[in-house]
Amino acid sequence: MKTPTTVTLPAEGRVFRHRDRVTLADVSPAGRARLDALARWLQDAAYDDSRDSGLVDSGVWIVRRLALRVLCFPRLLDKIDVATFCSGVAPLWAERSSIVSCNGTLAVEAVAVWVHLQPDGARPQPLPEGFDEVYGPSARGRRVRARLRHPPAPPAGAAARPWHFRGADLDPARHVNNAVYWAALEDELVASEPAAGLDAEIEHRAPTGAGEATVLADGPMRWIADAAGAVVATLRAEPLSS
Repeated sequence: MKTPTTVTLPAEGRVFRHRDRVTLADVSPAGRARLDALARWLQDAAYDDSRDSGLVDSGVWIVRRLALRVLCFPRLLDKIDVATFCSGVAPLWAERSSIVSCNGTLAVEAVAVWVHLQPDGARPQPLPEGFDEVYGPSARGRRVRARLRHPPAPPAGAAARPWHFRGADLDPARHVNNAVYWAALEDELVASEPAAGLDAEIEHRAPTGAGEATVLADGPMRWIADAAGAVVATLRAEPLSS
């Protein structure tokens, strides 16, 4: 599994900070912050950074891939600080790296690839004008790829269980929000709480809406398929390696 390398704040360039607190809606029955809550904090940090940047952007951004290295899980009422910055670019997408600190202690490292789409979300479009001036110094010319790396389909005999996306899971584009997909993995973690840290990665292959779905499992891999059987996202999670 590809996991984030150690995320280090850049010596120069823009670093945006988003602060939050772990509340009741964010935690498992054991009081551990869930992965969907972590993804939501990262999403909020990216959105707030984009709004604060001063760039005029007619497009929309979607997550293509998000890798999490959870060193320790934040707990109920912990203070959260997300430090996020651009760590790589390409003509149609960019990489965003983030450090999540919990009460001043490093808790999570995250690396995400965001694709810049046309306003209707139909096709990728170039990064907004002025992007390099704002975000280029922290990226330091590093080029990134958006190619997916997970197996695109489950093997024969993969265990299957039903899943359902609700209308409440949809974003303004009427697609299931990227953070929601982590709930399919959390459904398993809540039943068997992780003893320590976790390496986890999600890849989004296609948008989907509310309705029936299926989660297929084989080893550390999970495939989420829509009602027609098309894989819309893949997840992989393993205990944190030393």
